[in-house]
Order: sequence, then C-alpha cells, then structure tokens
Amino acid sequence: MNIKAIIFDCFGVLSTEGFQVFCGKYFKDAPQKRKLAQQMMDQFSLGAATYEEFVSQLSLLSGASQHIVREYLSENKPNELLFNYIRQELKPTYKIGMLSNTGADWLSQLFSAQDLELFDDIVLSFKVGMTKPNPAIYVLAASRLEVDPKECILVDDIARYCEGAKVVGMLAILYEDFFQTKDKLDYLLKTTPNN
Repeated sequence: MNIKAIIFDCFGVLSTEGFQVFCGKYFKDAPQKRKLAQQMMDQFSLGAATYEEFVSQLSLLSGASQHIVREYLSENKPNELLFNYIRQELKPTYKIGMLSNTGADWLSQLFSAQDLELFDDIVLSFKVGMTKPNPAIYVLAASRLEVDPKECILVDDIARYCEGAKVVGMLAILYEDFFQTKDKLDYLLKTTPNN
C-alpha cells in the first residue's frame, strides 16, 4: 500500500523532551523509580492528574524541588531541522499528523503558528482519553487524516509506541536523531511511493 501520511510524536521528536532528561539525571541508577515516574507521566497524559499534581509527585519521588522539576519540564525546544525537512520535503506531498501523549495542550507555547500550520491533524492523548501504545489511538490518528493505518509512517522516540503502531499496520521509525530518522524516512518513502 502507498504511503499517504507521516505522523510525528511531539516530545522527543518534534521538540526536546525535558521529562526524559530529568529521568536520566535523577533516576539513572533507579529503574523502579524511573518506572514510577513514567506511570505518573502516563496518568498526567491521560488527564487523570493535573500538572501541579504531576510536578508534586515527581518532586517527592526524585527529591528535587518543585522549582527544579518545573525547569526540566519546560526545557522543550522545537526541532528546527525536522520542521524544515517537513516544510520543504514532506508537506508538499504527504499529509502530516502529530500524535502525542500529553496531559495538557502546550503546543502554542512550544511551536510557532507557522510550524503548527504544517499539521493536517493533531491528536493529544488527554483530549481523546487514551494514550500510546493503545492501538485505538493510532487508528484514530489515521482516520482523522482520512487514510488507512497501512498508509502511515509513525516517527516516535519510544520503542513501545513504535511497536503499538505496527500492531495496526503502520510502518514505524524509532527516532534517535534527525539525520538517522531522515535517512530511514527517505528510504521508506522511496521504496513505498505515494502515487
């Protein structure tokens, strides 16, 4: 089947991921605490916890002050290389989607209006009441772009979210850095053209 849409994760792909940097510093040698932190993030992403509750829980778990937690969580910057690639090479030919596990809508604070205009549709977990890797959220993202899941490529920096996409028939690229992702995406788009 031909590729018609490319769906990008937000944090860790379209922008830097302050939460992962925080976990890397504070839970580097504490896998159980890191797992608990991810569960807290999942609850926040579902809308089951407020931002303030999430900050408070993360502060208690890590021993870092709430101020430090907030600083890390706000350290998200747009991935300019990726946005330029989307704008110049992908958007003219493919539908562009965003699929993000998030507990609030930070997009207008993270990205410019011109960047957000690149997306044909945006699915945020807290708005739809489910998170990746639930297969239903990938099906929803594809349907809102008016394509079949098999006509989509997901780009995500979390392996289990890529696996969730594959369950519904999407191709998936595990994001490591811009150049590795661009090479893989270019290859997939050349070997499965969209005509």
